[in-house]
Amino acid sequence: MTLEDVAIILGLPTNGLPVTGPTMSSFEALETECLHQFRVAPRKTDCRGSFIKLMWFRSLKDRIVLTDDVHIQMYVKCHIMLFGTILFGDKSGATVHWKFLPLLRNFAGIIQFSWGSTCLVHLYRSLCRVTCVDCKEMDGPLTLLLTWAWIRLPFLAPISDNPRVFSIANR
Repeated sequence: MTLEDVAIILGLPTNGLPVTGPTMSSFEALETECLHQFRVAPRKTDCRGSFIKLMWFRSLKDRIVLTDDVHIQMYVKCHIMLFGTILFGDKSGATVHWKFLPLLRNFAGIIQFSWGSTCLVHLYRSLCRVTCVDCKEMDGPLTLLLTWAWIRLPFLAPISDNPRVFSIANR
């Protein structure tokens, strides 16, 4: 899989600033970041180590009233964090690491990051981890991997005994 595949399949930018930064694990730092960006912080029960439960973002998103640009940006940031589980998911599928939150501070600058290359790196790291003998589960952008396999390895795609015919589309 290449960066071009990631750009085509997910539509993510592959050129731009690297997605880097410190990975802080203290609850106080997480709380401060959430207060800065969302004006509310998760409780300790809404977190699992350095991960925030998706239910917290969903409930926050549902409570935001879209009255001005600040609230719209908070709403979009919630969606980005929820979408982040597809790109940078963990094995549980119920949490997202908060290390990406500082990258969302400058709302206009979010597009400047090379999210596609970061996603590909995360996939490669997940593929390396899954080669360990004692590994039982895989995390990472599995949607990307499965879509790539479907496109690039057509012999893996199911062969339909009953091909659907769409007469309007065939014109």
